[in-house]
Amino acid sequence: MAHAAAAQEKLFALREQIARLEGRSLPAMAAAKMENFAARSGGEEKLSFDIAALDDALSGGLPLDCITEIRSGSFSDAGAATGFSLSLVGLMKARKAATGPMLWIADGFTAGEMGIPYAGGIRQFGIDSRTIFHASPRRLEDALWLAEGALESKAFMATILEVHANPKSFGLAESRRLSLRAKAAGRPLFLLRHAGKEETSSASVRLLVEPAPALERPLPDGSMLGGSIGHPVFNITLEKSRNPAPLSFRLEWNLHDRQFHLARDRGKSSFHKLPAHLGASLSVSADRQDRAKALGDVVAFERAS
Repeated sequence: MAHAAAAQEKLFALREQIARLEGRSLPAMAAAKMENFAARSGGEEKLSFDIAALDDALSGGLPLDCITEIRSGSFSDAGAATGFSLSLVGLMKARKAATGPMLWIADGFTAGEMGIPYAGGIRQFGIDSRTIFHASPRRLEDALWLAEGALESKAFMATILEVHANPKSFGLAESRRLSLRAKAAGRPLFLLRHAGKEETSSASVRLLVEPAPALERPLPDGSMLGGSIGHPVFNITLEKSRNPAPLSFRLEWNLHDRQFHLARDRGKSSFHKLPAHLGASLSVSADRQDRAKALGDVVAFERAS
């Protein structure tokens, strides 16, 4: 049944593409679906960041009935992309935009590199770890089938689908099929693409996420502490949206208020100014027992042969 549905969707996508190239009207099935979606689009639900510039770039907020692609340029940034995805789900729960459990469809290669989600860390984003269903299919085809079923069932408030890089088996036809499922169900699908490049897809919004240093924090004596552990900060670039040009934002996620804030003061943080190893700035203790003994005279022996 799943293979028959996939074949039907691929045939539908090809017919629609041919019709556009020939300048003809869309096939009847495509026209019916477009008409149905157009009727629904007037009241589509969006997730506002309460940041005017970002909400304006997203035409009012992040749509919650489509694919939102969250991309990391390399595996070193995969933690930031994952954290930002969880921040979006935490914001949805804080705004009561949706209720119910969440489905996390993990990628086998990514799980081998990064491990499985940590329940204690997930709770920091305002998400009860007991409401998360975690699946780790062996094949990408099974992961796509599971994502389609999750969207059709409407049982999950959000679905996170992890994909490593740009696999050939997940192209425009597959993403378009997921987009149709998300639109029909009115549920968001967060496509978490690790170490992937930009490519054509049916995602309504694509975000490039990079880590940023934590901002300075005020101390009780009135001074500012920089380069320490603070709230997560993300560099966000809107690579695909209704805005014609890419825009970049620096967002700080407040773990206590469950809210994003625009981080304006870029120069205050001194995280990047710290040396990689702080041992050189410490004084050497005197008369320690493990001090290396001084070397004696070195004698060169004649070679035996």
